[in-house]
Amino acid sequence: MKKTDKTNPTGSDAKQQDLNLNKSDASDQFLTTNQGVKINDNNNSLKAGERGPSLLEDFILREKITHFDHERIPERIVHARGSAAHGYFELYKSLEQYTKAEFLNDTSIKTPVFVRFSTVAGSRGSTDLARDVRGFSVKFYTQQGNYDLVGNNMPVFFIQDAMKFPDLIHAVKPEPHNEMPQAASAHDTFWDFISLMPESMHMIMWAMSDRAIPRSLRMMEGFGVHTFRFINSNNESHFVKFHWKPKLGTHAVVWDEAQKISGKNSDFHRQDLWEAIETGNFPEWELGVQIIPEADEHNFEFDLLDPTKLVPEELVPVTIIGRMVLDKNPDNFFAETEQVAFHPGHVVPGIDFTNDPLLQGRLFSYTDTQLSRLGSPNFHEIPINRTVAPMHNNQRDGHMRQEVNTGRVAYHPNSLGGGCPFQAKIDEGGFVSFNERIDAQKVRERSTSFADHFSQATLFYNSQTPVEQNHIIKALRFELGKVETTAIRERTLGLLSKVDKTLAEKVAKGLGSTVPSTLEKPINHGVGADANDNQEPTTVKQSLESSDALSMLKNKTLSNTIATRQVAFLCADGVSAASVNAMKTALEAAGAQAKIVAPHLGTITAEEGDTIVVDQSYQIAASVLFDAVFVPAGEGILTLMDIPEVPEFINDSFKHCKFIAAEGEGTDILSITNAKVKDHNADEGVLTSEKKGEKNFAGTFIKMMGKHRFWEREKLV
Repeated sequence: MKKTDKTNPTGSDAKQQDLNLNKSDASDQFLTTNQGVKINDNNNSLKAGERGPSLLEDFILREKITHFDHERIPERIVHARGSAAHGYFELYKSLEQYTKAEFLNDTSIKTPVFVRFSTVAGSRGSTDLARDVRGFSVKFYTQQGNYDLVGNNMPVFFIQDAMKFPDLIHAVKPEPHNEMPQAASAHDTFWDFISLMPESMHMIMWAMSDRAIPRSLRMMEGFGVHTFRFINSNNESHFVKFHWKPKLGTHAVVWDEAQKISGKNSDFHRQDLWEAIETGNFPEWELGVQIIPEADEHNFEFDLLDPTKLVPEELVPVTIIGRMVLDKNPDNFFAETEQVAFHPGHVVPGIDFTNDPLLQGRLFSYTDTQLSRLGSPNFHEIPINRTVAPMHNNQRDGHMRQEVNTGRVAYHPNSLGGGCPFQAKIDEGGFVSFNERIDAQKVRERSTSFADHFSQATLFYNSQTPVEQNHIIKALRFELGKVETTAIRERTLGLLSKVDKTLAEKVAKGLGSTVPSTLEKPINHGVGADANDNQEPTTVKQSLESSDALSMLKNKTLSNTIATRQVAFLCADGVSAASVNAMKTALEAAGAQAKIVAPHLGTITAEEGDTIVVDQSYQIAASVLFDAVFVPAGEGILTLMDIPEVPEFINDSFKHCKFIAAEGEGTDILSITNAKVKDHNADEGVLTSEKKGEKNFAGTFIKMMGKHRFWEREKLV
């Protein structure tokens, strides 16, 4: 029998080879660049010394990130789902001794800002309530040029080196063979990556905490993540960490609630931000800084350049320096929210970078990304990106150029244009990078000071209240319960045991598994892998056992205000207008919003004959869209017993630890719920009064609502 010539096939063999031409199988193969060069180290960018800056000549890093930046057109690869608003920043006190940035020196300046909030993993059409990191990016339009503080609602990140960023996002995105799941980390590829990256464990604690499911964009903190530098007029350097503290406090929903909100209103956060601004309830944050003298760089139990570490506020207090108010919604979503281009490399004199290897990679990546997404090097001319400071340089032409440059000179130096535009001296506001001494060999290595992957993860977990710790355990059970590969779950449990053994055991119990006694090392090959990838993680004893600032329920940003909280009034024809109006007046005086929910839209008639306008019907309303519930008095309110959505509404409110109030006949409605809500009292977050108009009833309810949730009720449910 004649053998088939595989080098020159014909017929069906030729067709099959044609179909297979672009398929690749990486099994038992070495990592290579796109040019076929074998990669010795895929975890570390090329640096000038192990703690030095990343080098532009790192062709492997540039190729990897360039390809990653251009994978999606035109949607952002990460942070695609966003909401934004205009506002202003005001400085409380001058920071002249630390920085020469003018907007941080002059308290009379009101600096315009544009702020974009976002989820990270999902596409533009995904839900607002995914469990995810939230982007928190602020563009300051200063008189010295644009300054972008591009951060998140968590102060640390998953990885230490930008070389791993494409890998992280590829892992968390929908799996490429079936494009599932959307906007979710609860799947095999994400946890496969995490289980092999011990450096991620601190961020995992944050991502599995309630910080990942905020009640509102207006109720979350923001962080610059990286350590930056302040440079003053004497060219003196201080390290700086940035913090945004919300006026309304830090609040979250629970996971069951988040999933239901996604079904009822996937635009929940976007709508909440928009409506708050439209109704004049302008969101507000205070800007704080942690300032660290250059001489103290190595005085901590962690490395300031490590983006998986934070500086505890007990070690370096946050100094509040100003406030930001968002007071105007965009006029056009695409022109502003979608086309805004942030970049951590957009700095002004007085603010500079450090050698954080994740930040160093971002300084290249963001410009490259904008070139792909916005299609032109002229993205700075789009109105939302355009600086308010004069802009003069010798750049010309390019796709979608809008600036009409006159004259024949487009180069420097020149004499034909009178030498213009001139270079600016330092005292004329010219930007000069900090004169940091660099004396090192080119290496692909990571400093041993980055090797402690568990201490701050433990610190975070220990800092949480029992309620918050329980939420982390439940989140991990949910996420790992979606993982189909047993080995991935076991590796992750092993890493969790290094954070807290009890935590790991409780998660394992929920998975029907056990905690492994040893950690499995990553599968790697090559000299680079042996030298760097398998660097043994260490644990450094911390001087702090816990930090209140890391707990949402204990930290100083917890606010007792009920401003902008949404309260559902469960009503029907025959409700008592006096009962409705008394509670509504008291709540609105405290800044909350009362919404009338009834069997139908339009109006209902009160027992006194008054007409009450209905905001939502029971068919479209849901408990998860409100912060608290009130059932007023009135004979007609008893008809709610025949509406199936009503007990479900109250049951969910009780389950999600929200405060509930009822008076008069309204208390009877609480008795038809599964939880027999009527049997609970004010000490359990349920306020009732058998009679209408009881003195201080509304005031007591408002005081209860100030706690946001009655978390102790979780023990009862």
